[in-house]
Amino acid sequence: MNPSTTDPTTAEKTAPPKRAGVLERIAALSRRRRWWALALWAALLVGVQALAGTVGNDYHNDFSLPGTESQEAAELLREHGSAQAGAEVTIVLHDEDGVRSAEHRERVGAMLAEVADLPHVTGVQDPYRDGNDHAVSVDGTVAYATVTLDAEAENVPVEATRRIVDTANEAEGDGLRVELGGDAVRAAEEGGGGAAEGAGVLGALVILVFLFGSLVAAALPVVTALFAVGGALGLIVLASHLASVADFTPPVMVLVGLGVGIDYALLIFSRYRGELLRGADDETATRTALDAAGRTVLFAGCTVIVALLGLVVLGLGSLQGVALAVALTVLVTMVASLTLLPALLGVFGGRIRRTVEKRAARHRARREAKGRTWEEGAGWRRWARGVQRRPWTALLVSVAALGALSVPALDMRLGFADAGNDPASTTGRAAYDLLADGFGPGFNGPLVVVAHTGGDGRAGGAADELRGALADTPGVAAVTPPIPTEDPSTATVIAFPESAPQDAETSELVATLREDVLPPLEESTGTRFLVGGPTAATEDFAATVESRMPLFVALVVGLSALLLMLVFRSVAIPLKAAVLNLLSIGASLGAITLVFQHGFLGPEPGPIEAFIPVMIFAIVFGLSMDYEVFLLSRIHEEWRNTGDPALAVREGLAHTGRVVTAAAAIMIVVFAAFVLGPDRMLQQFGLGLAVAIALDAVVIRCLIVPAVMQLLGRRAWWLPRPLRRVLPTVEVERH
Repeated sequence: MNPSTTDPTTAEKTAPPKRAGVLERIAALSRRRRWWALALWAALLVGVQALAGTVGNDYHNDFSLPGTESQEAAELLREHGSAQAGAEVTIVLHDEDGVRSAEHRERVGAMLAEVADLPHVTGVQDPYRDGNDHAVSVDGTVAYATVTLDAEAENVPVEATRRIVDTANEAEGDGLRVELGGDAVRAAEEGGGGAAEGAGVLGALVILVFLFGSLVAAALPVVTALFAVGGALGLIVLASHLASVADFTPPVMVLVGLGVGIDYALLIFSRYRGELLRGADDETATRTALDAAGRTVLFAGCTVIVALLGLVVLGLGSLQGVALAVALTVLVTMVASLTLLPALLGVFGGRIRRTVEKRAARHRARREAKGRTWEEGAGWRRWARGVQRRPWTALLVSVAALGALSVPALDMRLGFADAGNDPASTTGRAAYDLLADGFGPGFNGPLVVVAHTGGDGRAGGAADELRGALADTPGVAAVTPPIPTEDPSTATVIAFPESAPQDAETSELVATLREDVLPPLEESTGTRFLVGGPTAATEDFAATVESRMPLFVALVVGLSALLLMLVFRSVAIPLKAAVLNLLSIGASLGAITLVFQHGFLGPEPGPIEAFIPVMIFAIVFGLSMDYEVFLLSRIHEEWRNTGDPALAVREGLAHTGRVVTAAAAIMIVVFAAFVLGPDRMLQQFGLGLAVAIALDAVVIRCLIVPAVMQLLGRRAWWLPRPLRRVLPTVEVERH
C-alpha cells in the first residue's frame, strides 16, 4: 500500500505515544494521589509552624557595612570600651512651668534609680546632677536622661525595653510629662501585622469570585497561596537561627508571597478552566494546564528567584537575608502551585466543572439573545485593533506618561525613617518633637566623631582640637567636650547639626566634615578622625546601595534578557522587555518619591528607605517577566501558526488579556493593602509594587507591547543566523 494513502487513524495507532512532560506527570500524580498530597502539605504546614513556635525566632538586623567610615568608628568604640558603643534610650521630661522643681527632681531621681537596676541597662545620666546642665533646655521646660544599654538596639529584647518604658512612665504626674525615644523604643512600639494581610486576601477573593462566579473556584488560588506562605514563614523562623534574618522580613515575605502565590495559582487555574470550556475532562484539563501554564509559572518563578539572589552582589547583610527569605517564599509558592493546586482540582474538579459550564452557557445565551455571537476575548481583539491602527500615538503617549512619572525618582534621597516619621500618637515621636523644640532639630541626629591615635598615643589633645574645629564648622549647632573611653588612645566628640537628621543639609554636613574639615586636622595632629553614629551610618548605607546598584541592575537585566532570547529566539523581544520593565520600575519609584519624600497625598515627608529601590527592582523585574512570557508566548504561538504578525498580536491579547488583568488586579489589591498599615517601610514597599504592577498590566501590556509589536512586524522575531545555530530551543508554554 502506498504510504501516502495510509489511514490516519492507523498511523496514529502505530505512532509511538507522545511522552508526557515532567509537569504533566507531576499533575497526574498529584491528582491521582490527591488525598496524600493534601495530607503532606497539611503536615508540612502544621509541623513547620509547630516547630517554629517551639524554638522561636532569632531575627537579627545586620546593618553592618564593612569598609565604611561609620562601621569603622563603631568597631573602634566597641574595641576601646566606649559608652557610645551600645544603644541609648532617651527619657524626655517636659513641664510648661519648668522641670527644675524639687518635687520633679525627687520623683525623677527615684525613677532613674529604678531604671538603672533593670536588665540590659549599663548606665544612666541624671539631668539634675552637676556637670549635666546641658541636659536641660535653655528655657527650663525640657530635660532628658540618657539610659545606656549593653547592646545595639536590634539586639536588646523588646521586653527589656518595655520595662524601661513602663518604669519611666510611673514618674508622670503634677504637670510632668514623660516620653521616651531611641531605636530600641521604636522597635518595642511596633505593633503586629495581620490587618493588611487580611484585607489583601479578602480583596483578592472578591476579584476571583467575580472572575469565576464561584466561591469554591475562587478559594483554590487563595488556599494554595496561604499554604505556601504559612510554610515559608515557618521555615524562615527556623533559618533565623542559622543565618542573619532581619526582623522586618516576615511582613515582606507575606506581602510578596500572597501576591505571587495567588497569581501563579490563577494562571494555572485559568488554563484549567479554558480546557474545561473546550470539552476536556477533569484529569485531561489538569494535566494540560500544568503542562502549559505550569511552564510559565516555573519560568516566572525562577526569574524572580534569580533577580532576588542578584541582591547578594550588593554585599549588604540586611538585604541578603531578606532576599534569601523572599526567594524561598517564591520557591515554596511555585512548588505549591505545581503540586498542591492539582490535588485541590482533583477534589473539587466536578463542582468547578458544573459551575464553569453553567456560567459559560448563561453568558453565551445572553449574547445570542442580543443577536451577537459569543466569542472568547472579543473585547480584547477590538482593543488590539484600535492600538494597531495608531501604534505611534499609543507608544509615544504611554512612554511620555511613564517618563514623566519617573522624573521625581531622579531626586530620590535614600535613608531610613526615624521617630520623626512615626505617628504622632507614639511616645518615640513625642520625645523626638520635644527634644527638637527644646534643643534644636539636629539634636535627634548627633554625629559621633571618633579620635584615635593608635599605639600608645593619647587622644585627649587631638580631641580638644577636634572640638574647636567642629564648633567653627558652619551647620554645627553645638559640640560636647571630649568623652574619653577606657583606652586613652581613643576619645569621642559629639556634634549636633543645626538641621534635622533627614535634611539634605545634614547629609552635606557629613560630607563636609569628611572631605574638608577633618583631613587637614588629621595631618596636623597625626590622629585618625572618623565620623560615625546613626546619621552617618545612614549616609554610608545609602551611598553603598547607590554605588553598587548599577552592577545589580546589569546582572538582573542581562540574565533576564538572555532567558527571553532563549525562549523566543529573538533579539528585539529581550531588548523591548528590558526597556519597558525599567520604565515601569522607574515610574513606580517616582510615585514613591512623590508620596513619601515630598509628602504628596499626606504622609510625613522623609527619605525613601535605602533598600526599597533594589528590593522593588528585583521583585518587579521578575514579576513583569511573568506577564511578558504569558502574553508573548501566546503571540509567538500564533505567529508560528499563521505567519501574520498583526493577527498574532490580536489573538495573543485576546487569549491572555482577561487573565493578565485579573492577575494584576489581585496583586495590586494585595500590595495596596499594605499601604493602609502603620509601617512606613511596608507602605513604601506596597505602593511601589502596586504602582509597578498596575503600569505593567495596563500601560505596557495593553498599549506599549501591541504598539511595538505592530511597528516591528516580522522583525520582532529576528535572530542572527549564528545565534540561531548555537542557542538551544526552550519551550515555556504549550497551547
